[in-house]
Amino acid sequence: MAAPTLRGRFAPSPTGRMHLGNMRSALLGWLQARAAGGAFLLRIEDLDRARCRPQFVEDLYEDLRWLGLDWDETPLVQSARDDVYREAQAKLTREGLIYPCFCTRAEIARAASAPHGLSEEGPRYPGTCANLTAEQISERSRTRAPAYRFRARPGEVRFVDDLMGPHAQDVHALVGDFVVRRNDGVASYQLAVVVDDAASRITHVLRGDDLLSSTPRQLLLYEALGLPAPAFLHVPLVLGEDGKRLAKRDGAFALGELRARGRPREHVLGLLAAWSGLGDGSPVDLPALVARFDTDVLPHAPVVARESQLLDALGLR
Repeated sequence: MAAPTLRGRFAPSPTGRMHLGNMRSALLGWLQARAAGGAFLLRIEDLDRARCRPQFVEDLYEDLRWLGLDWDETPLVQSARDDVYREAQAKLTREGLIYPCFCTRAEIARAASAPHGLSEEGPRYPGTCANLTAEQISERSRTRAPAYRFRARPGEVRFVDDLMGPHAQDVHALVGDFVVRRNDGVASYQLAVVVDDAASRITHVLRGDDLLSSTPRQLLLYEALGLPAPAFLHVPLVLGEDGKRLAKRDGAFALGELRARGRPREHVLGLLAAWSGLGDGSPVDLPALVARFDTDVLPHAPVVARESQLLDALGLR
């Protein structure tokens, strides 16, 4: 039986202009798919209603097209898919894997049994609301809308990352039961990304290693929903000279700015290729990068984007 066609994706959040770190992830995902003769999909992760803007979505499309990165199907837009997320939540509820939680962040932080957890989750959730009675749930619902948490099973979740190698995490011990729907009614990232990748039949997820620690939670959801999990490859981030990840809010070398300055896209591709072990910084086109793409040469450590090197590489001084 023939192996399934590789299906990859790029799933940005439209909270600002795409910077070179974002575009490096997009490029690598596109190259992985095209080098394998597979499909490359685009998804707009716009669940952060306070920060996402329609103009940023249009800017994203323009940036990708200018760089030469095309996609194969109509992009999924998460803000239009809440019914699908609720169906998945209902399935988990029927199986007793989700419960309402009325705790505030401050209450969780004050809990005596709440040790430090993952940075993106805050303290480990101590299970305060895990066994509320129907009467208690009804009473608390009168004054506060609940979030909904997934019951994380004890024990390590193990997987092999295609770049980072074997990885294991005990979600129950480190994170505790985690949120799948916030108390403002919006599905969490963890639930939405699992449902969407499965719906799009994604076989390979290539993304920044800031999401490596999220993967075990997502694997628990794949398991609980009876969905096939993709292969994962987490690439170390591009950092600024201050050692922090590039951020859209900082305007960190937005691709649109480089385009406005008249920089040829081959120069930008050359820089992104050099950051990825695929070139020496010389201008290069996409067909050449497809031909030389190899996950074995991808860096295992963060790349530091020094401003002087960027300016030299892009001919900006």
